[in-house]
Amino acid sequence: MNSPQAPMTEVRVDVWLWAARFFKTRSLAKQAIDGGKIHVNDAGCKPARMLHAGDRLKITRGEEKLEVDVLALGDKRGPAAVAQTWYRETEASVALREAAREQRRLVGMNGPLKRPDKHARQDLRRMKDGR
Repeated sequence: MNSPQAPMTEVRVDVWLWAARFFKTRSLAKQAIDGGKIHVNDAGCKPARMLHAGDRLKITRGEEKLEVDVLALGDKRGPAAVAQTWYRETEASVALREAAREQRRLVGMNGPLKRPDKHARQDLRRMKDGR
């Protein structure tokens, strides 16, 4: 018989990060936690730490830094639309990400228009080596 399940009160951090679609696999979530890229309530954590609704996560993925409040828990990976209801990104985090995106856009405009050819690569090597 199918009986309604009681709402979850806690779930492992690595499982939640995977189910909430912050990482593609659970092992990538575990690696990020072990690498110090995830903080729960401004403290480092281990993959098996239990996460509760109301906790605040700081997530670093490459150059992207997120700060989210956990609204709901889940241990099953489902549609992205459902996963996005499990957390809310803080306003400060959104503002910082937008500023960083704008900065990357402005810096990117000054980059090279094409890849360096053979002679340009030789010139770059000479400049780096100090010849």
